[in-house]
Amino acid sequence: MAVMEADKRHSPDSDGSAERGAPDDKPTTGSAESQPSLLEYVCHPAKRDMRITYLVILAIAICIIVVYLASFSPLLTVLAGLILFGSLAAFFFPTRYFFYDDHLAVKTTLQTLRKEWSLYRSYYPDKNGVLLSPFARQTRMENFRGLYIKFSGNRDEVMAIVRSKIDFEQES
Repeated sequence: MAVMEADKRHSPDSDGSAERGAPDDKPTTGSAESQPSLLEYVCHPAKRDMRITYLVILAIAICIIVVYLASFSPLLTVLAGLILFGSLAAFFFPTRYFFYDDHLAVKTTLQTLRKEWSLYRSYYPDKNGVLLSPFARQTRMENFRGLYIKFSGNRDEVMAIVRSKIDFEQES
């Protein structure tokens, strides 16, 4: 029973009411339990290509050694290692994507992001993923306001859902 309650608290689109101490028998709308997902998958770049993973780890180790040799400070060395590793968290840790009829959810190690499809007005695919943008045409702000969905060998499935949810004619 305690495990099931913990799973409810950490579901990708829960409203957090279980964490705030609200009663569990309170009905919720649009939750993962009542709405089947169109697509769910996990993207884990570090597992995709181990050669790249080893190179990234080697680069982090070299940077840590350089920081130590430049400062001789264990504190700065640990801080540099944490900053480098933290900045690459999206590479080292898995990201889970959940596509629903009315919204999508992206669950990373530290956060869960839930966005309505109606928020997005355009999309721009590339070889690794697709950028969902709240703007009708390309702007420099979409990298900050948009949402990048990474593919995990499922480009066609993801693009079919994105095309069906976002009404956008791409300019050639």
